[in-house]
Amino acid sequence: MTENIKTPVQYIDVEEDYSGQRIDNFLMARLKSIPKSVIYRVLRKGEVRVNKKRIKPEYKLQTGDQVRVPPLVVHDEPEKEPVSIGLAMVKNLESHILFEDNDLIVLNKPTGMAVHGGSGLSFGVIEALRALRPTARHLELVHRLDRDTSGCLLIAKKRSVLTNLHEQLRLKTVEKKYWALVAGQWDSKIKKVTDPLRKNTLQSGERVVKVDEAQGKPSETRFKILQRYEEGTLVEAFPVTGRTHQIRVHTACKGHAIACDDKYGDNEFTSQMQKLGLNRLYLHAKTLTFTHPGTGKLLTCEAPLDNALSSVLEKLKRK
Repeated sequence: MTENIKTPVQYIDVEEDYSGQRIDNFLMARLKSIPKSVIYRVLRKGEVRVNKKRIKPEYKLQTGDQVRVPPLVVHDEPEKEPVSIGLAMVKNLESHILFEDNDLIVLNKPTGMAVHGGSGLSFGVIEALRALRPTARHLELVHRLDRDTSGCLLIAKKRSVLTNLHEQLRLKTVEKKYWALVAGQWDSKIKKVTDPLRKNTLQSGERVVKVDEAQGKPSETRFKILQRYEEGTLVEAFPVTGRTHQIRVHTACKGHAIACDDKYGDNEFTSQMQKLGLNRLYLHAKTLTFTHPGTGKLLTCEAPLDNALSSVLEKLKRK
């Protein structure tokens, strides 16, 4: 049962970490239960004040600014249970941390775990990490991985670090390399796939991506053969662009679907791999290379394969 409640006036002091952030983005991050249209309306009407003055939505905050947020009507939802650090899945994440310092975390995300809650999931990686690191108040995902994909996932601990890493992603200086086991013998001439991709969201909320020459977005994945097997090929995929399901669709459209891909897969190949004990999508974010925002040094993190991925390789016949 939900009801409308009115919030009291809020006064927020801007910390150094939020200096330079636009007021509209600052408010949207803090007022997640308030529609964007309402936030922009109170900004336009001058009801949000900074240091007692009216400001525009594009105003950039400064350290020490005081933001006055007017009373707002929100839907009072039943409170969610906090994520318990006693849950096995949450405790297990601690052992999956590949790198951590005061600025960021690199996690070897387990397969089957979403990066955030929602769509019927009570929590995901980010909620679990916030429970494990209660003093790190600004934990945010830098990028995402599909629920069934494992491997390197980058999480920022400060807004300035998040902004820096997002800029590196925009400039395409972050290098993400994935390992994928695909059906058939990958043609060594295919070093790059550039088929444009279009995302469709079905009524159920499920996302399906297709090659679409007319309306698809420019997409590029580079490929390298790591090992040929009689049953398939282990390839390294380097996505230059970051489209939804990009590697999965780019391999499938060339006739080499990834093992155990329930959306774009090859049923015969998946069945063959399942008989060898593979029960998950064979897509793993193996390495992540970026410039550390704090030290300015190039950092490469490597995520080991889980048992499901490594054991199936041992059962395949090398060519």
